[in-house]
Amino acid sequence: MFGVRPFVARSGVLSVLGAVLALAVLAPAAPGQDPPNAADLEAELVCPVCETTLDQSDAPVAQRMKLFIRERIAAGDSEEEIKDALVADFGDGVIASPPGGGFGLLAWLVPLGAVVAGGIAVAVFVRSWSRRSPTPQPADAVDPELERRVDEELARLES
Repeated sequence: MFGVRPFVARSGVLSVLGAVLALAVLAPAAPGQDPPNAADLEAELVCPVCETTLDQSDAPVAQRMKLFIRERIAAGDSEEEIKDALVADFGDGVIASPPGGGFGLLAWLVPLGAVVAGGIAVAVFVRSWSRRSPTPQPADAVDPELERRVDEELARLES
């Protein structure tokens, strides 16, 4: 009786493992990504004529680009394929955001650096301002004759 129990437990674990493996192999592949959205693409691309984003432009070129985007989405192209095709036709200027590498990296880092430098400058100013000790006011020079008379009066009052 003791030898049967481990066998049943092992066979149950093996059957569960087998079912999981079968599902992993036979299950249809999950879709890679959702199809691109025309409105999102139009907000990320610039009209080469008026230099505004496609979603704000009514220029004839922008209208043709919007139609191209919708046709390519219907054909099943990815967002990158559509952007690549438009860059090939119109150049890098149709991408609204600067590229993330090379010289375009400066467009991302310079504003960030300016904000950090401004924050440091404000912190240094506030720190120096809060640690500043009040400047002592110089005592007015007292006339020696007046000082002598005050001393005499104080001496007379104390005695």
